[in-house]
Amino acid sequence: MKKIAVIGLGIIGASLGGALTRAGYAVYGTDQDAEAVKKAILRGYIAGEAKRIAEFDAVFIAVPPKATVKILDETPFKDGAFVADICGVKEPMEKTVYSRPRAYRYIGLHPMAGKETSGIDAASVDLFENANLIITVCSQTEESAKTEATSYATALGFGKIVVCSAKEHDKKIALTSQLAHIVSNAYVKSEEISGCEGFTGGSFQDMTRIAGVDERVWTQLYAANRGPILSELTRLIDCLNEYKHALQEEDDKTLCEALRAGRLVRERIKRKED
Repeated sequence: MKKIAVIGLGIIGASLGGALTRAGYAVYGTDQDAEAVKKAILRGYIAGEAKRIAEFDAVFIAVPPKATVKILDETPFKDGAFVADICGVKEPMEKTVYSRPRAYRYIGLHPMAGKETSGIDAASVDLFENANLIITVCSQTEESAKTEATSYATALGFGKIVVCSAKEHDKKIALTSQLAHIVSNAYVKSEEISGCEGFTGGSFQDMTRIAGVDERVWTQLYAANRGPILSELTRLIDCLNEYKHALQEEDDKTLCEALRAGRLVRERIKRKED
């Protein structure tokens, strides 16, 4: 049986370990927080601590961007090992891997699953059930790595699997994830937020759910994907200025047209989702 190591036992790593263990794999884990390792063992997410990464046939890296780059660059993986990073950006990882010869088989993975909370206490073996999974590949990606990644994805219960380049991934994620977190985080800074109890409904909950980012991790994610995020942020600000200008000028016709355009886009998205 293949031995699998998970590096990083936060919400994603611990959930990954637990789901793979449930699927019948021999999974071990490691984390800079010794308590996280203990909890992962006690809760049955992993069989034990991964002490020598070079002994493992497959390795999943579930840590922030800077640590991921360091691990990919400096860790002595087993020759031929399957190595996947679970980071929210992909181009910096891919460039690190292919900047020099390496003996392992690399592939980029990004589960589109998570919660507004983080850490091992938020982990769940069901986290990936029917979730989307992005697999990033390039001309140097081994076919066997793609096949193995798909096999793990099936065992983990993922629904839709999208295969794309690292560049396309980072561009799309800037819009669908990273910009959304910025907007939510900025939205809650209104002076009116204090004392709004009783005035909130579903729209407020939707807008604020992901405001509580771990600023240390997300600063790294934004810095690693600076160009695409700046592009999307600029586009959003331009759109918001349209609404602002229409309100300032009491131009209800332009305001209505802007709202209608947004509604039609949302309806097209919904039709594709259905």
